[in-house]
Amino acid sequence: MSVRRLAEEQFQPAAFAFNDENAAWAEATIRKYPEGRQQSAVIPLLMRAQEQDGWVTRSAIEYVAAKLDMPYIRVLEVATFYTQFQLKPVGTRAHIQVCGTTPCMLRGAEDLMKVCQRKIHHDPFALNADGTLSWEEVECQGACVNAPMVIIFKDAYEDLTPERLEEIIDAFEAGKGHEIKPGPQIDRYFSAPEGGPLTLLEDVKPVRTNLEPQPAADAAPIPPAEAARPKDRAPETDPKLKTPATAPKAAAANVKAAEKQPLSATAKSVPDPKAVGSTAEGAPAEPGSATGGKPAAAKVAKPSLEDKNRPKGIERPAEVDDLKMIAGVGPKIEGILHELGIFTFAQVASWKKAEREWVDSYLNFKGRIERDDWVKQAKALAKGGEAEYIRVFGKKPR
Repeated sequence: MSVRRLAEEQFQPAAFAFNDENAAWAEATIRKYPEGRQQSAVIPLLMRAQEQDGWVTRSAIEYVAAKLDMPYIRVLEVATFYTQFQLKPVGTRAHIQVCGTTPCMLRGAEDLMKVCQRKIHHDPFALNADGTLSWEEVECQGACVNAPMVIIFKDAYEDLTPERLEEIIDAFEAGKGHEIKPGPQIDRYFSAPEGGPLTLLEDVKPVRTNLEPQPAADAAPIPPAEAARPKDRAPETDPKLKTPATAPKAAAANVKAAEKQPLSATAKSVPDPKAVGSTAEGAPAEPGSATGGKPAAAKVAKPSLEDKNRPKGIERPAEVDDLKMIAGVGPKIEGILHELGIFTFAQVASWKKAEREWVDSYLNFKGRIERDDWVKQAKALAKGGEAEYIRVFGKKPR
């Protein structure tokens, strides 16, 4: 286990205090916890101190300890235990955390570390000449499908190549890190396949399985062929209880009872195994009947393209908006919207209820457009782009 110590004395400031905004935030955060449990706010307060100064200083630890009425050693234990707390000064514009766990290593993480060594400093946690950049190797950051990846402050940058990481580092060093879009750096929607979905592109037809509920044991006698199951077969499972069913025991009891009865009685009570799935008269069972299984689900037809409620489309403009910035719109959905003549945020923002319902039905979204509030998202993006979206929703689009 690595040893984590506070920075040397020459780096430690004389004092620490939250600025006015963070002080108000800290008081509100402490009040969230029940009386006598306010010390549970130690982690969020330390994290806010780090966001204010860039790293956790000794003065910040002492300040938080006093504010929460905790022994200094208790807060120091928290700060040195969790590796998300930086105990030494890091780059003022970017501290790059390179994932070094197996999936990322297999996909080129070592090459990313070489880029950091070349462009920042040979040693992790060491600052570059201007004090604007630093880097370190960390454990898994939870995006193995998109390996290799790095995290800069709170944003993840995935599917990286050494060349792309160099571009990102240069942007942060120039103070333009906000212009780099987080997430996959290739044609991929989050963790979906590159270029869009490759499977499950059509509706799956319902198929009757052996896991569906079967008729009760007393509703119809169990055929001998079903009662005498091979011993190496696994016991059936009651789909309602998810525990071993009692049907096999009931079947065995029926067989024993049948053996004690005269042949004429058993002949009447035990149906011919070949007749299973047929009616008493031998005719095939009708779909949806008690013996014929469930009818196939009716396929929901898309609304007509000539419907009066279809949103009015336009000719493709020279510059189209990135509709994927709307939560709920991926590459495939964006392509369908383009086919309908929808290319801008302003168009989506103008949809009335009937138009939203038409698009929702056409996409078979089952109310998702209303749940995700596409219109509100589109209005914010049309008004002021990403900055207005962040102001309205408190986070970046997508």
